[in-house]
Amino acid sequence: MHRSELNIDLAALRRNARTLLHALAGSELWAVVKANGYGHGASDVAGAALGAGATGLCVATVPEGLELRREFSTTRIVVMGPAGSNREVGQARDAALELVVSSDEIPPGVRVHVKLDTGMGRWGLSELRAPPFEVVGLMSHLATADTDAAYAEWQIERFRNATAAYTHLTRHIAHSAAALRYPSSRFDAARCGIALYGLSPFGTDPGEDGLEPVLSWTSYLAQCRLLRTGESTGYGRRFIAERDTWIGLVPVGYADGFRRDLTGTQVRVAGELRPVVGTISMDAFAVELDRELPIGTPVVLIGRGMLAEDHARIADTITYELVCGISSDPARARRVVVDG
Repeated sequence: MHRSELNIDLAALRRNARTLLHALAGSELWAVVKANGYGHGASDVAGAALGAGATGLCVATVPEGLELRREFSTTRIVVMGPAGSNREVGQARDAALELVVSSDEIPPGVRVHVKLDTGMGRWGLSELRAPPFEVVGLMSHLATADTDAAYAEWQIERFRNATAAYTHLTRHIAHSAAALRYPSSRFDAARCGIALYGLSPFGTDPGEDGLEPVLSWTSYLAQCRLLRTGESTGYGRRFIAERDTWIGLVPVGYADGFRRDLTGTQVRVAGELRPVVGTISMDAFAVELDRELPIGTPVVLIGRGMLAEDHARIADTITYELVCGISSDPARARRVVVDG
């Protein structure tokens, strides 16, 4: 028996892609599949997204783009992070990858998207000059679309004004949150990542935006034991039984991506919500039970009603970080791709 199992539902991903396309109302959908598809598997999710109507793929590095190019020979692939060397620029040129640049230095022979800094304060030009012929797109990135609508609309208007003379180029500023909430951000294309995976860019229930989680994560009880009053479980004795208490041990820990700061969250054991107690170890965590349960009892960590967004609130982080941190190393977990 594997310590845990990751299920990737490509049918759910396709439905999310169609939901985004409906929201975009005619703008292109470019699927962001960087960081191994946010931990979901870049190649699998890229194929599903393209099959559902996406017209491009976005990655962070040239090596990520080269890996996808081997499977998607004609698809538009945009590398959003800086190319690390002249060698990478040459590789991008040979593989027909498109590069994002944040300076006036445009590499020859490569299709380029020029990035403007409209208020993110990160990558991008402060002022746009007349783009040379290698430039095929103009882009920017929103800083507060999930928290501050006024600032987001201000950025969008800055981008619109800065690029108004270049409508013959592909313009794009929208990400998942903007695609779902800001019609003004839907220029020619939108770069959508987190929503494609059925995770809310707003930290709420993704179902509120018609999204379905693509990833589910399950394990099982590897041991069930009775703690007598005053006995503890785990490092640091962070959980001490105030009465005789059954606990179950789940063979998943922070080395698998179930973070140490998830103590206090809930998982579903035999269909019931049960609290995670004590210190989460590298390879195991404990849940408090209301009765003795047999070894092998199913435990749902994410999916089937267990929202990654709820775990993120406990850990004071975002779902992006949680799912990117889940290990799909076959030495630790079984990964299953399903379709429907």
